[in-house]
Order: sequence, then C-alpha cells, then structure tokens
Amino acid sequence: MGNGSNGALSGAVIAVAGAGGPAGQATLLRLAEAGATVVGADNDPQRLSEAVDAARYASGGATVTGDTVDLLDLQSTREWAEHIEKDFGRVDGLVHLVGGWRGSETFTKTSLDDWDFLELLLVRTVQHTSLAFHEALQRSDRGRYVLISASGATKPTAGNAAYSAAKAAAEAWTLAMGDYFRKAAKAEGAEGPTSAATILVVKALVHDAMRAERPNAKFAGFTDVKDLAEAIEGVWSKSAAELNGNRLWLTEKP
Repeated sequence: MGNGSNGALSGAVIAVAGAGGPAGQATLLRLAEAGATVVGADNDPQRLSEAVDAARYASGGATVTGDTVDLLDLQSTREWAEHIEKDFGRVDGLVHLVGGWRGSETFTKTSLDDWDFLELLLVRTVQHTSLAFHEALQRSDRGRYVLISASGATKPTAGNAAYSAAKAAAEAWTLAMGDYFRKAAKAEGAEGPTSAATILVVKALVHDAMRAERPNAKFAGFTDVKDLAEAIEGVWSKSAAELNGNRLWLTEKP
C-alpha cells in the first residue's frame, strides 16, 4: 500500500496508547501504511522506540513518532493530547491498546490485589485517555476512540472475575463517551455524530512469537494482532453512526 497522499487514512492523525506491545506494533504499522500520521505512547521507552522504528521503516518513511507517557497520570495524558493537536493540527483517533492480565485458578482464590492492578491498567488508563482526548476527537470530522476489549466482559469465567470486571467497566466508560458524542452532535444541530467511541471485542490476542513458543497450541477463537490492526484501520471507513456506542465482535459472540 505504501505511505502516500492516496492512503485510506491520508491526513489523519492517530494516537495509539499501549503502542509498545505486539498489538501496538502491528497497529502502528497498519495505520502508517494507510497514510496516517501516528503517535504512539508506552511507559516502556525501549519497547516504544523499537515499535516506532519498525513501523517507520516498514511503511517507507511515514510520520510515526513515540512519546513516553504515564497514562496513569491525568495531567500527563492531557499534555500528551494537547501536544499532538498542537504539533499536527488535529487528532482523529485514539486507539486504546493498554493491556494486562491476571487471573486465578478459581473464583474463591481471587486476589483483590489483582483487581487493584487491573483497575489501574484497564480502567484508569481508559478514563484518562478519553477525558484527555474527547474534545479534540469531537472537533475532528472523523474522530474515533477505539477500545480493545475482551469477550470475558460479557461472559466472565470464575477465575477471571477481576479481569472481566475491569474490562466491563472500561466498556461502560467508552459507551458513555459515545453518548457524549451523540449529544454533542445533537446540540450542534447535526444529523448525527461525526465522531464515535467504539469497542472491538476479541477473545484473546495471538502473535507470531506466541505461535513460535507453542507450536502445537490451537489458539482457537484468538485474534491475530495483524487482523486486529486491520479491523482498527477499518473503523475509519465505517460511519460514526454505525460505530458510536457499539461493540464490533472479532470473535464469536458468547
């Protein structure tokens, strides 16, 4: 596809939170190849710079930059959003890929320390990125807030209480943001929103390194990070009305 003025996302400026992981790497590359200016954030500077360099190199010199941001700090997250808009003139998307998992053998053995950890990682970061970016996304003619969630939020298992509850909270928060976009459009007298908050639901993610480590594993129902990146790019080709406040299932609905 190559980076150029004719890419599907040409001229778009998209921020990716949690850009240093395997899903982040695939997403930076996919968005850059579609012509977007991509700004990644991660709390691990080494991992982030490797992801940014790989995407920049593979996409033939697209604008891909990285910022080390503490997304657990609201002020830092707000400053990140402000600097992107100042530097590039707009923000057309925030892709939320901050992940983490802790589980227990049984419901009875659930550790509430796991909840404390996951609440920060999976809920607080969503609160901070959405509050920091919502105004810029509302100003865009194609603003998209994209949360990556898990089917466990809809159908939790006994050993995944903390993880599923955190994902469900993140989903509810994102759906509330969708209602904000709907009401903002109505207040402006528009027919419908041009910006959207949407949720992509996977069972779990898989990438090449995982397959290499476990060559006999089936990973049934898992979504490859490359397919996730493709689905993320596809969010901008759907209308805001179709996306806003909705879950898009990339795995079988429970």
